[in-house]
Amino acid sequence: MNMIELSAVISIAVLLGDAYAIFQIVQSRRDMVTRAAWIALVLVLPLIGLAIWFVAGPREHLVERG
Repeated sequence: MNMIELSAVISIAVLLGDAYAIFQIVQSRRDMVTRAAWIALVLVLPLIGLAIWFVAGPREHLVERG
């Protein structure tokens, strides 16, 4: 696999991760300002925003089960 193919695979993975994160953010029960801020972060900084969302964002489902 050459560098162009590797870059394409990584780009597609980040794009799919961002789409998943945005879908989860939109479906969350957080207030509109918080959701808008998360979506902006994921869109402006795709890789870093996704990583930050993965670590700090998805907490609702953990609370609901407990």
